[in-house]
Amino acid sequence: MSSKGVGEDCLGWAARDASGVLSPYKFSRSHEIAGIVTKVGANVHHFKVGDHVGVGTYINSCRDCEYCNDGQEVHCTKGSVYTFNGVDFDGTITKGGYSSYIVVHERYCFMIPKSYPLASAAPLLCAGITVYSPMVRHKMNQPGKSLGVIGLGGLGHMAVKFGKAFGLSVTVFSTSISKKEEALSLLGADKFVVSSNQEEMTALAKSLDFIIDTASGDHSFDPYMSLLKTYGVFVLVGFPSQVKFIPASLNIGSKTVAGSVTGGTKDIQEMIGFCAANEIHPNIEVIPIEYANEALERLINRDVKYRFVIDVENSLKEK
Repeated sequence: MSSKGVGEDCLGWAARDASGVLSPYKFSRSHEIAGIVTKVGANVHHFKVGDHVGVGTYINSCRDCEYCNDGQEVHCTKGSVYTFNGVDFDGTITKGGYSSYIVVHERYCFMIPKSYPLASAAPLLCAGITVYSPMVRHKMNQPGKSLGVIGLGGLGHMAVKFGKAFGLSVTVFSTSISKKEEALSLLGADKFVVSSNQEEMTALAKSLDFIIDTASGDHSFDPYMSLLKTYGVFVLVGFPSQVKFIPASLNIGSKTVAGSVTGGTKDIQEMIGFCAANEIHPNIEVIPIEYANEALERLINRDVKYRFVIDVENSLKEK
């Protein structure tokens, strides 16, 4: 896992024009989800050949600011370098993980227990940490407390799983009644509420200690703020076009509103260990890379439960 490049022998799939269609692509690379170590550089001390490892949404940072020094590299003052289509400090463009291998500095690589399936590990490094990090930061891991989860997609279903593992009473909010059975029976949520049902919403007024909002579609915030107890915490991890609520929704009850993206290296490794110890696995659909374009169409149509995982090893074997 050195940071030096190699020859133009990496096989991947990439979108190379405005159509967004993916096709086979050979390239040289120096960086970027879950796999097995095949080589290590002379200065690597924490990994060896054969280890199971993962790479998250960023593969570099300045490594010297207050956030990097605290293991929160995602908040690097000079900007963390995204694993996909990012510009690294040496000017090279990162090329993501739809490829036969990656080369990455050990600081941004995470040990995955060999007992934990690699296919399950990959979504943890994006969807999993996106909800785990703020849940721990805002103390949503106190048994007996109550959590509301807005949206039941890739992020939302992981928030439900973590909430139950933390010993919380979990209520799922969705615009679709069709998700009720999977929320309650498949994921183990305690309650399910259709957010447009005024009677159901009113019945939960001032009942929740925490809410984590994973929805990226535009929606009203005041109705959810009214469900929080005094000192309740509302965390937004989705990206709607705007966030708007009346001041009284925040001030009355001394509530807290916060945002979050992914997490630092310290949080990511902790989360992997927590998932392995508690047998928490994201719900996934494993696909060959040749199916990637169809998978993207299904994502647009919200036809996935809850994460696609590309089987790169078997998909990109040289014919």
